[in-house]
Amino acid sequence: MDASEEAARGLTDIETFLYWEAHLQAAHRRVADFTARAPGLTREQKSHVERWYLEEQRHVARMVTEHIADAISGVERIHHIRFGRWLRGTLIAMALITVVMVWVCVAVIMGASG
Repeated sequence: MDASEEAARGLTDIETFLYWEAHLQAAHRRVADFTARAPGLTREQKSHVERWYLEEQRHVARMVTEHIADAISGVERIHHIRFGRWLRGTLIAMALITVVMVWVCVAVIMGASG
């Protein structure tokens, strides 16, 4: 991996980290707003609800990320198979064209000399 690829990978990692942090901060604000509007909860109960909700958000985000990664991997596999077929067909066509052109050249040379 060269320096530009490493830099691109690093930027992607930073972007992913910032996305996760923003998602968790938003989830924390949502649950804090919810527990603030829930009368009768003790501080311990509010803390328990907040921990549970944040853990649930991490779990859901992980599941969504894995689903997206699986979908992308599936599309990449299909694309790789299709590209392989296209490349094989192109190579066969080029080989046939080359054989025909050689045959035509030989025929022209033999016809001109004979």
